[in-house]
Amino acid sequence: MPVDVPGLRAASLARARDRPRGPEPASVSDLILPDTPGVRARRYRPTVDEPRPLLVYLHGGMWIVGGLESHDRLCRQIAAATDVEVLAVAYRLAPEHRYPAAVDDALAAVRWVAERTDAPAIGIGGDSAGGCVAALAALAPRDEAEPLLSALIMFCPNTDLTADVAGPEIVAGAHLWAPTAAARRAASPLLAPDLSGLPPTVLLTAEHDDLRPEGDALAARLADAGVPVTHRVEPGTEHGFVMSDGPATDRALADVARVLAPGSGSLPTSRRRPQ
Repeated sequence: MPVDVPGLRAASLARARDRPRGPEPASVSDLILPDTPGVRARRYRPTVDEPRPLLVYLHGGMWIVGGLESHDRLCRQIAAATDVEVLAVAYRLAPEHRYPAAVDDALAAVRWVAERTDAPAIGIGGDSAGGCVAALAALAPRDEAEPLLSALIMFCPNTDLTADVAGPEIVAGAHLWAPTAAARRAASPLLAPDLSGLPPTVLLTAEHDDLRPEGDALAARLADAGVPVTHRVEPGTEHGFVMSDGPATDRALADVARVLAPGSGSLPTSRRRPQ
């Protein structure tokens, strides 16, 4: 189906303007990530007094919409509720920038954090399409034997771009991001040949979400591969529930804190940033 990308982007910005601002962290600053083609990021620091674990966060939006503003409130909530620093990344969008541009941008963000901050632990995560990008980005440093990540976090992720069972806009977005069948297969975390060696993972799906079966299937494959997985189907929820307040979002934020907060038993020393 034809997709009105400019219209969808304008609507996303309008929704962002209508949302309450959210908590005020100790510091919020915008930057351009080095080693990228001008990719913007926003850093939310719950405290400036000492290093905190850091979550590189990738917004949802069918790979074609969203950015720093669309998920500003959620990133503020994560920083406030978990005592974890958040680096939101406005990765390049399709159709202007196709797969693997978004994954390259996510990897550049992780490497920037590892080289230039004192974060004791680094996680990567995202919702919907951002969860897909996060999973793909987590596979690369594993394959390159770079133990950079302590956690992978996915909320209602797209995991199989070959299925074409989601809503028509999501399917159209997937085709704009990964135009060929081969690209859509390569961009599908569920279809990765080997998922072993990924960091401890939180994967939450929503009961009333077309993407739930593929998210549940990825959680099962991760567990079969020996990856420590927290997987929960949030009852009574729909796709994108983390963008709204409620008990399901509170539980999601608690999961982030558990896998990344100081003192968590989920932080393998082999995956801490080298000092």
